[in-house]
Amino acid sequence: MPDSPASNAAVFSARGLTKVYAMGEVEVHALRGVDLEFYPGELVVLLGPSGSGKSTLLNILGGLDTPTAGQVRYHGRDLAAASEKELTDYRRHHVGFVFQFYNLIPSLTALENVAIVSEIAVSPMAPETALALVGLSERGSHFPAQLSGGEQQRVAIARAIVKRPAVLLCDEPTGALDSATGIRVLEAIAQVNRELGTTTVLITHNADIAQMADRVIRLADGKIAEVRRNAVKKTPQELAW
Repeated sequence: MPDSPASNAAVFSARGLTKVYAMGEVEVHALRGVDLEFYPGELVVLLGPSGSGKSTLLNILGGLDTPTAGQVRYHGRDLAAASEKELTDYRRHHVGFVFQFYNLIPSLTALENVAIVSEIAVSPMAPETALALVGLSERGSHFPAQLSGGEQQRVAIARAIVKRPAVLLCDEPTGALDSATGIRVLEAIAQVNRELGTTTVLITHNADIAQMADRVIRLADGKIAEVRRNAVKKTPQELAW
């Protein structure tokens, strides 16, 4: 693995991370002994084809799933040994999620969709600030049906960051978007990572997107096939997508 930031302790540290799903009489090995670390303020891309274990890894990091074996520590705390209540508190206070599909509440405006999360956070930013960070200050009064797909995804990003999470986990956030719209969404993610210092992990199967990351972790068949650090990061606008 490339050298890590010397002065920073790992946000996540996984050792021997394994996940096996029982599909009837068949066992599916989604992760096969994964070892890795993520560090404060990094933007890391998990790259690989469908079925390589990317989403399973992201779900375990986010406390949405638990490993079959191995350890995954968040600031030294073993999530694999946490209770369901502890995982719920962890997700609520430490993690922001962005998925391929936006999951906005249709009857609420963009601002209200963001504000509803701020109401359960300990020290949230103002919903208006979160929308401004993703470039949607002028769209707060619009309902999801009045927004483009890219705008809806940026509202979803604002909703994820309004609680000031230490970690932002993004699962194919541009998967349902055309390239021009996807670049605007990636710009929003990069800006959040840069301005808030949020440790950001982004899943994609698009190798071009990996060029905007600090590090790229390529998975294949549930294992880490490659870890590399980008000597020069590209901005989303520079991606040859």
